[in-house]
Amino acid sequence: MALQWLTLVFAIWLQAINGTNSNFPAYSSELKKLLSISQLQLNNLASASDAGKLFGWISGLAATYFPLWLVLLIGLLLSLIGYGFQFLFLTGEIHNLSYWQIFLLTVLAGNSICWINTVCYVTVIKNFPLDRQIAIGISTSYIGLSAKIYTDIADVIPTKSGNDRAKVFLLLNAVVPGILCLTLSPLSRNIEAKKSKRLTTGFFFMFIITVLTGTFSVITSLETVKAEMSKYAIIAGMWVFLVLPVVVPAAETLREKIKGRCLIRVYDEGINVKEISLKALENGTEKEVETGGICELGAMEMVKTLNFWLYYLLYFFGATLGLVYLNNLGQIAESRGCEDTSSLVSLSAAFGFFGRLLPSLLEFFFPRSKNMVTRAGAMGIMMVPLCGSFFLLMNSKEVSLYISTAVIGVCTGAITSISVPATIELFGTENFSVNHNILVSNIPIGSFLFGDLAALIYNKYTDSNVGDCSGQNCYHYTFIIWGTLCCVGTILAFILHTRTKRVSE
Repeated sequence: MALQWLTLVFAIWLQAINGTNSNFPAYSSELKKLLSISQLQLNNLASASDAGKLFGWISGLAATYFPLWLVLLIGLLLSLIGYGFQFLFLTGEIHNLSYWQIFLLTVLAGNSICWINTVCYVTVIKNFPLDRQIAIGISTSYIGLSAKIYTDIADVIPTKSGNDRAKVFLLLNAVVPGILCLTLSPLSRNIEAKKSKRLTTGFFFMFIITVLTGTFSVITSLETVKAEMSKYAIIAGMWVFLVLPVVVPAAETLREKIKGRCLIRVYDEGINVKEISLKALENGTEKEVETGGICELGAMEMVKTLNFWLYYLLYFFGATLGLVYLNNLGQIAESRGCEDTSSLVSLSAAFGFFGRLLPSLLEFFFPRSKNMVTRAGAMGIMMVPLCGSFFLLMNSKEVSLYISTAVIGVCTGAITSISVPATIELFGTENFSVNHNILVSNIPIGSFLFGDLAALIYNKYTDSNVGDCSGQNCYHYTFIIWGTLCCVGTILAFILHTRTKRVSE
């Protein structure tokens, strides 16, 4: 049992450092000046990281045929090359890199995220068959802390200018994932559990640790707290909270030694796990949990179904729109006169953390039943406040910017977390690693389309003498368009909910 909990901790740590693209807004303005590029080119550079997801299905295929540790090391290598060469370019070690070469390096770096994500998803899904939503929600919630973690590290590294700060972020993006992937690669494995039980106590403590971590992240993102608290104390506190999940497998190891037996893995030799039902031991009684009943579809079969396109478009007009907003947060904040962009980025990351965790909390305390909404319906519910946030941004007050950013972070994180079990619910587990990477391919498409639209409107109101746009008009019409599209996505979510609800009944 301790080994299975340790694989969850492994996924948590990898996810915590895997959101390397999320800290782009913290240094995007400086990068724009360094490269002397337009707003449209900067937006395309921000979208380039998402463009790597177009090839995410390759990592899914690799996870099917290769050991997970090898898939993880490939992701490490792609990250090192993508961010490493950009760092060397900014430091002057490499000369004459064109804008498009940097663009391709960013695509490569963005693709590395898919490889690491795939390893985390497959490991958690296989090792926690009865609690997929809970385990996935806990692990993926930590990717929402990436921007916060990298910003905290950058804050304690002395820099003399924005140029130096941009170099620090690129160096961290190149080095930190590599160190952790090399260290943790032995844990990228599946524990063949023939029978399992719901892990109520362990998950309860995991939730406590996770919520405390997120609370600490939110509090230390507030400007008033940052002004009073030492930056070294903030980063030390964050690392303490990141290490705390180890307490659960350590406690289980001690418990197993005392009782002299494993409390989760019961080996049943000669029986294929796909051919048996899993038994959940709840409150001292056995309850059958069938693994069947889910329609197993391959990638080619999946894309021919109406449900896939409803799912694809609702994600396109929901989580993808939210991610585009967060990618452009640096420029949006600057255009509205918000000086502390780093705090705003950290705040969005912290609320994104809780958003990713929210579905798991609901799943843990209120187990799903046929009378509850489907995963598609849950995504539709989260898209309602997402729509309202885009329209709230039309208000020029700074408090509207902070409220909307927090809500968008929560909703985007929740939809992203729900999408993983939703893919399984709709299309099965056999081809999950490929199917889910096909779904998230809409992120780079939306990033280019919605981001370029925002950049074109931004350029329309740019002061030719200054080269930048300032004021409410820079993104006013963009927010109207984004909010309207999000409403369309909400309708599609409830249509898919109706279709899947009818089938499940």
